[in-house]
Amino acid sequence: QVQLVESGGGLVQPGGSLRLSCVASGFTLSVYMMNWYRQPPGKERELVAAITPTGDATNYADSVKGRFTISRDNLKNTVWLQMNSLKPEDTAVYYCKAEEVLGAINSGVDYWGQGTQVTVSS
Repeated sequence: QVQLVESGGGLVQPGGSLRLSCVASGFTLSVYMMNWYRQPPGKERELVAAITPTGDATNYADSVKGRFTISRDNLKNTVWLQMNSLKPEDTAVYYCKAEEVLGAINSGVDYWGQGTQVTVSS
């Protein structure tokens, strides 16, 4: 059974930190580009961070650069999103997404997690 399970969300004060985890099961993470998306209340889902299958390159939305860090451990089938200096506008449901990459081409196979709520408020 293919699954992505996020955890680590919660309520945090502005300026605080959270570390989200995404654990994959039922498939091998090592051939998947991994992404973190978020969907703020009443808004569309947006890409926050991405990491290549080998972890050699990352990309971030401008709004989180310098504050968030994406990382992965393929042996543990896990991806993390370290979030520092959190702001109220970071409040959202955070989702991880796996995109299969064959060679340099996205195969079109992808999986989503169920999401974890992050609330930044005093």
